[in-house]
Amino acid sequence: MRNTSPKTLSESPEDPFSVHQSASAVLDEGGRIVAWSDQATALLGHGPDEVLGRPVRETLVEPRDQGLIDEATAACLRDGGWFGLLPVRHRAGHRVYVGFRARRVRRLDSTVEWLLVGSLAEDIIQWDIDRAVLDGFFLRSPVGVTVLGPDLRILRVNRAIARFGGLPTEAYRGLRTADFLLGPDTELIEDRLRGVLETGRPLIFAEQTCRLLRDPAKELIVSVSAFRMQDRSGRVLGVTEIIEDVTDRHRARRRLALLNEAGARIGSTLDVARTARELAEAAVPALADALSVDLLEPVPRGEEPAPGARGPLRRMAVRSIRPEALTVMHPEGHLFFFPDETAPSRCLVERRPILDPFLEDTRGWFSTEPERAEKALAIGVHSLMAVPLAARGVVLGLVCLWRSQRSEPFEEDDLTLAEEFAARAAVCIDNARRYTQQHNAAEALQRSLLPSEVPEHPAVETAYRYLPAHASTGVGGDWFDVIPLSGLRVALVVGDVVGHGMHASATMGRLRAAVRTLAHLDLAPDEVLARLDDLVDELATEQRQASGNTPQIVGATCLYAIYDPVSRHCAMARAGHPPPTVLRPDGRVRPVDVPAGPPLGVGGLPFETAELELDEDSLIALYSDGLLLADHRDIDQGLTLLRSTLTGPSHSLEQTCKAVEDAMLPDRAVDDVTLLLGRTRVLAAENVATWQLSAEPTAAGRARTLVRERLAEWGLDEFAFTTELIVSELVTNAYRYAGGPVLLRLIRDGRLICEVSDTSSTSPHLRQARGTDEGGRGLFLVAQLSERWGTRYGRNRKTIWAEQPLAAQPGEPGA
Repeated sequence: MRNTSPKTLSESPEDPFSVHQSASAVLDEGGRIVAWSDQATALLGHGPDEVLGRPVRETLVEPRDQGLIDEATAACLRDGGWFGLLPVRHRAGHRVYVGFRARRVRRLDSTVEWLLVGSLAEDIIQWDIDRAVLDGFFLRSPVGVTVLGPDLRILRVNRAIARFGGLPTEAYRGLRTADFLLGPDTELIEDRLRGVLETGRPLIFAEQTCRLLRDPAKELIVSVSAFRMQDRSGRVLGVTEIIEDVTDRHRARRRLALLNEAGARIGSTLDVARTARELAEAAVPALADALSVDLLEPVPRGEEPAPGARGPLRRMAVRSIRPEALTVMHPEGHLFFFPDETAPSRCLVERRPILDPFLEDTRGWFSTEPERAEKALAIGVHSLMAVPLAARGVVLGLVCLWRSQRSEPFEEDDLTLAEEFAARAAVCIDNARRYTQQHNAAEALQRSLLPSEVPEHPAVETAYRYLPAHASTGVGGDWFDVIPLSGLRVALVVGDVVGHGMHASATMGRLRAAVRTLAHLDLAPDEVLARLDDLVDELATEQRQASGNTPQIVGATCLYAIYDPVSRHCAMARAGHPPPTVLRPDGRVRPVDVPAGPPLGVGGLPFETAELELDEDSLIALYSDGLLLADHRDIDQGLTLLRSTLTGPSHSLEQTCKAVEDAMLPDRAVDDVTLLLGRTRVLAAENVATWQLSAEPTAAGRARTLVRERLAEWGLDEFAFTTELIVSELVTNAYRYAGGPVLLRLIRDGRLICEVSDTSSTSPHLRQARGTDEGGRGLFLVAQLSERWGTRYGRNRKTIWAEQPLAAQPGEPGA
């Protein structure tokens, strides 16, 4: 039930001179009170018995107020009525200001009386204020007010609504919202108003689009508030709707939200192409219906364009809400020039944003690319903005924005927003460009430190993969190598420096060079790793002493293997590196137990060499942990997947590398990936000759005879003289200085290799003999007659070898 107490009436004021609110009295011509209402008693405290028949001046007027009463009486007599405020004496003795309306009335007997209707002055003042506010809403308020009945037909609108709809205020009476708004907008607002009518819950600041039937292309955003109207009995009279045009505020808020979203979205990676696509995704469809991002050709490569350059542009991103627009725009990756006199061309030349709100008025497109321009107009393109992408004073390219779906053209506010988008994107693109430049330099350095190609070798057939880490991670320190050794042996090496960046690449280069140097000393794998470990310690010490800001070497891992195609012997050792995978010729995995050893630079435990014999066509795979751990796998999962891939069908090592890459690297790895595959070969027995000679004075002669006969069998008689000299000198030295049996071996495979092994550990040295010396010229003679020579050490023996090149002949090894 509605509360009709005085408080409620004051909270919802009505006319203070209404029957319910006002007090009334009647005075005769002599000023005596002849009628008195109950409301008068309630207002002034005097009962009827106390005032009826008595002069009003004696009963209700203080002596000090007589002058005011005289002025009001004179005006009333003169004008036949009066309205104003007068002080009146309350029965309790205090004065009360009352607002009066006085009217002269005539009775049947022609006597004249005065009807007084009054109410408290503050009620009248409040009522006047309320009336002024109400009149202000309908006559002067800039906010629209609409009063609707229960059937949602308009009862009254204010002047703001009249201006908004373009009709006089009286013309709206009886209309519905659908008579001047588009259907979807009408349905939304009427559904909301029905909810207010049915529930009584007010609608507060609900925003929605508003498009007038007389101008459907213009989209406005209005804020709607509404409340239900009821009379004193609670009967629903309708709903009052307050409408405010908040288009500018909504657009400003939307622009701010778009800028915040763009700031969070653009530049998530240090990739130029990805940053360009993020700009396109942020602006379409929020700002434009279609967008293209074009960069000057040097920028995608990480280079900085020359000041004032107007070279070709590379399209980096294109996006549209309409698929047919993509057929008009150049595709991603396309290299092109914008025609002169077009907005994009002027944007680049003048280095300022260009706004073409009405594209049909811009004839440059038609004169330079009429076919493309006609197609654009055919799909509704009508407005264009071109904004340069500039950062740190350098123009990198531009972004073009188009409208075809939305009928309203681009405005200056849209251009300002596009400039903000472009400014943020340009900084991100420039950062990505600089990073690309540095990453390319680091990657080029790293690739220059790795083998450009792996040479063919008689011991193994090889294939490899080296994939740098993702650009965001930085280049790493992976390396691999295939190093030819004496006796047709070959060393296979894979290593990894901990960390990423230029420092890791530079360290990798130093370690690879050291490995090659140590390999040519013909050291065993464990000895190579031990000396490499010392080198890493020395490098770390140098860096600590040089500068505290230089990244320190944390460590490195390495796997070093030597394979001999004559004996099929393979020796390998590893320093904290993943173990190799060896497959038999039948495709089964062969377990290889290679002691792990500590990473290089850590120190502690010694390195150990594992030895095994490999069948011909065995496959040995060496790799870095980046291959195994890619795609968030652990080591065991990576090994399982690698072994299953290696055992799959393949026709060549290159195809096997490709199969491993496809299976284990679906995306660009976050760490460097190195894979080195080697398929073993075995030297045919007819190309190797081995003799064991007794340590006696005739050993050298016996050796010469054996060599001469074998060379005759091989058809290499022209090498007999030099080879006999080399063998004679090496066998003589072994007999003279070593003692014990001497092993002589000849190997033919593109070159002629002579090897003499003995049990001595004494290392021979090449020296210049003096004229009076009886000896000392043997090794000098060997060095002059051979292309290469050297010494290597094995278990309880050393071997001196010498190589001579063979001319390639058809049908012969090495041809």
